[in-house]
Amino acid sequence: MRAADQVDVMSSDGSVTGAPRRWLQLEGATLLAGSLVAFSTTHRSWWLVPLVLLLPDIFAAGYLGGSRVGAHLYNLAHATPVPVLLVGFGWWQHNSTVLVLGLVWLSHIGMDRMLGFGLKYSDRFQHTHLGSGVQ
Repeated sequence: MRAADQVDVMSSDGSVTGAPRRWLQLEGATLLAGSLVAFSTTHRSWWLVPLVLLLPDIFAAGYLGGSRVGAHLYNLAHATPVPVLLVGFGWWQHNSTVLVLGLVWLSHIGMDRMLGFGLKYSDRFQHTHLGSGVQ
C-alpha cells in the first residue's frame, strides 16, 4: 500500500476515513435493518423498540469515573458480542424477551455506526474509531 493510500484509510488520530469509513457506516445500516427485520419475526410489540433502543447509551455514565473507565464501559455496550450472545441464547431457549433485547441492542449499535459514532478511545469521549460522530 502506498503512503498516499493510507490517508484514505486512517487519519492521524486512528480514525477510519474515506471509503472504509463509508463501508463501516453501510455495515451499520445493514445491522440496523437486519436486526429490525429479525425483530419483526418475533411478533412482539413495536413499542419495545423505542423503549429499549437507547438503553446502551446509559453506559456512557462510566465517563463519570474518567475517560478510561468510560471508554471501556461504553465499548462493552457498543460492541456486538454481548447482544449476539443474547440473541443466540434467547433463540436457543425460546425466550423471546432475551431475543428481543439482543436484537434491539444490535439495532442500536447499527444505528450508531450508520450515523458515524464508533467505539471510543480512552483519551476523550469524542475520539472514536469512526471520527467524531456525524460527518
